[in-house]
Amino acid sequence: MVEAMRYFELFAIPVDYNIDLATINKHYLELQRAVHPDRHANASSRDKLMAVQSTAEINDALQTLKHPVKRAEYMLSELGVDIRAEQQTLQDPMFLMQQMELREELEELESASDPDVAIANFESQIKQLKAQYSNELAEQLASNDEAQYQQAADNIRKLKFVYKLKDELERIEDSLFDD
Repeated sequence: MVEAMRYFELFAIPVDYNIDLATINKHYLELQRAVHPDRHANASSRDKLMAVQSTAEINDALQTLKHPVKRAEYMLSELGVDIRAEQQTLQDPMFLMQQMELREELEELESASDPDVAIANFESQIKQLKAQYSNELAEQLASNDEAQYQQAADNIRKLKFVYKLKDELERIEDSLFDD
């Protein structure tokens, strides 16, 4: 059952990188109510186990669809390009140089003369990169073109970098403003 599950079908939404989180959350609650193990308290052991498995699958589907990188990886794997367990590095020198510069900028945030402004500027850059790669990814995943899927794989790798930067920025903000 797990292999045959199609997350978009499960949540009754169109297969698209850009999704409506409110709709997914609404369907999630409906699905959980329908399969919740408590509803099967008087069922056979097999039915109880199936309810628990269904609950776990629905939770996995939700976590996958809610996160843009996981959603993109899932969509790409459904299109026959599975990069979820890969260790491949990105072969884009311009992007890698940009990442090194952003990392240096990130390290300097804490010692900036005005950390608030520096953080806001850095956050703005991250949002811009996230939007750029997400927009490209949406087009590539909808393209029905194998070469575009390979480009999508690179954009997913780039988005992973961007999300790491975002996480590190949040850690820095917490350390600066929680004192």
